[in-house]
Amino acid sequence: MKPARIAAAPRLAAMLLMFAEAAAWAAPATITIDIAKFAFNPKEISVAPGTRVVWINRDDTPHTVSGRDKTFASKALDTDDKYEYTFANAGDFNYYCVVHPYMTGTVHVRKP
Repeated sequence: MKPARIAAAPRLAAMLLMFAEAAAWAAPATITIDIAKFAFNPKEISVAPGTRVVWINRDDTPHTVSGRDKTFASKALDTDDKYEYTFANAGDFNYYCVVHPYMTGTVHVRKP
């Protein structure tokens, strides 16, 4: 390899890394939470603002996803139904199933 090419390689690698990081920030993340066996899994998550969270009911029993602070609330979700919510603001968002109040979870939204 010629010296000029060797010198350019670190700059090229740095530029590629910069573009990869920019692309990661440009695309909003999506996190999936399964509802199964009368539980949210995972029960607790931490995400950045702008993250979309999708809950999928894997049970044969209807469930809901309802924020304790009433920020968000789903209808009754039958088997394989989905509910999604995008968390725009930082904070701790506790939620539960209205039908089965012992089913609880938390979404922690933190700035990166």
